[in-house]
Amino acid sequence: MDTSLGKNKQIVRDFYETLLNRKDFDAAAKYIGRQYIQHNPNVGDGITGLKEFFDTRNREFPESRVVLKRVLAEGDYVVCHVHSLRIPDKHECAAIDIFRLEDGKICEHWDAIQEIPRKAANSNSMF
Repeated sequence: MDTSLGKNKQIVRDFYETLLNRKDFDAAAKYIGRQYIQHNPNVGDGITGLKEFFDTRNREFPESRVVLKRVLAEGDYVVCHVHSLRIPDKHECAAIDIFRLEDGKICEHWDAIQEIPRKAANSNSMF
């Protein structure tokens, strides 16, 4: 594997663990570039917008955590298939997050999020 792809994947893994599981925004900030572009319409651009979003999310869902199911990389992009447990065993989502990195820093983000239904039309897992 291209070492830059492996490094980018590890940066995103570390970012997830620090921000979403340890809930340590100050420590996670080292993974974010000076210019951070956000495509989720519920989150503001820049590090300030991201901090405001996660401060609110962590108050609303203090027990939330994520499990990375798949992490793929191509060029400057890292894509994650994520099991988001906002309220474990009660409110869970499947998400796809796409990050663009520059010089080892996350500088752009897109996502698509889908709630995991209690009953599905098939017996396949979302993961």
